[in-house]
Amino acid sequence: MTIQQVSEILNAEVLTTADKLDTVVDSACGADLMSDVLAFSAGHALLLTGLINLQAIRTAEMMDMRAVVFVRGKKPTQDIIDLANDRDVILMTTKHNLYAACGLLYINGLH
Repeated sequence: MTIQQVSEILNAEVLTTADKLDTVVDSACGADLMSDVLAFSAGHALLLTGLINLQAIRTAEMMDMRAVVFVRGKKPTQDIIDLANDRDVILMTTKHNLYAACGLLYINGLH
């Protein structure tokens, strides 16, 4: 699934690297505990989280994740956006909660 498709399904606002909407993600991981992300996710994935801090971006980078979606309408601060741009991580925000966002992606084929 492409980032463009993810943004459409979640009605998400793309906050960084909008020129990379054709980037493909193979799976998704929804978590607020970054230790769970490190333990249970794979590369080329999408991270969905309500955790708005630099650690979410660093974790995504370590796990070779392509994008981070902040749920519940949360918007990152400029330092988080800057780090994501530096690390080439796409950031989005959606008004859906974590459960609904993961469910919408799942029923649309992203597992």
